[in-house]
Amino acid sequence: MMMKRIAIVLAVLGAGVAPAFAHLDPAGHGSLMAGLSHPLFGSDHVLAMVAVGLWAALLGGRALWLAPLAFVGAMAIGFAVALMGAPLPFVEPVILTSVVVIGLLAATALSMPAGIAMAVIGFFALFHGHAHGGELGSAGAVAFGVGFALSTALLHMTGIGLARLFGGSAGHLAARVVGGATALGGLWLAMAG
Repeated sequence: MMMKRIAIVLAVLGAGVAPAFAHLDPAGHGSLMAGLSHPLFGSDHVLAMVAVGLWAALLGGRALWLAPLAFVGAMAIGFAVALMGAPLPFVEPVILTSVVVIGLLAATALSMPAGIAMAVIGFFALFHGHAHGGELGSAGAVAFGVGFALSTALLHMTGIGLARLFGGSAGHLAARVVGGATALGGLWLAMAG
């Protein structure tokens, strides 16, 4: 039964690394919907954001909600930095690195104080937010920003849910396996790009 659940989880994550579809057009769908859909169509974003939830669940305690909150908050700062036209070097390489690193943090279930975990997560989130700001296009900034922040939070909750799906030590193991698969997905994306 546990192997069946792991297979389902891996299949869902595998679908996340499939080629991305075009982002929703803000003119046709509205800025909020464009923002909501935006993180869902980039496999690097999906993998990193789900991995944040996995690692937060493995850390437990206050990190369960502080790590995702740090990601969303720092991502909003990165978004604002991009809107101000301030450059941020190495955005795409750091985003790809975030998938591998956060996946490895989940795979190894590396334990650290919540504040340090928040700093690690926040560093990577700054680059994710900057990328979103750079891809704003014709969307309204506030509605688009609210949309992708909500979508990001839902992806974090998906990671937390995946880690808790099995419960106990089985959930811990499943989260570590999915974290490892996430890191491998990040390496694959880096080599494919």
